[in-house]
Amino acid sequence: MSTEPSKADVPIVVEFTGGLELLFSNQRKHRLSLPSIGEKGQPANTAFLVRYLCENVMEDKRKEMFVIDGTVRPGILVLINDADWELEGGDQYELKKNDNIIFVSTLHGG
Repeated sequence: MSTEPSKADVPIVVEFTGGLELLFSNQRKHRLSLPSIGEKGQPANTAFLVRYLCENVMEDKRKEMFVIDGTVRPGILVLINDADWELEGGDQYELKKNDNIIFVSTLHGG
């Protein structure tokens, strides 16, 4: 069985910093190959990525530290290829081959 992504997959790199890596097995960088089509038959976007991460990559039970009401919680900066995701369409940005998505927690205890 080949480990190469199929043509229907979108290879991306996802990174977690600012403490978020603790929720993802203490691993900062993840190389993923996502289905190019999401659950509703739409092209895979960052909203799909967030759900995928929660269901398939996050092993920590504290999902509320990453998402609230189905989206990335306030205080987490999301960068798509080094640009703020708000400039790229937010959670509706359609994932492309070799995208680099970075989640940075700006929340700090005190």
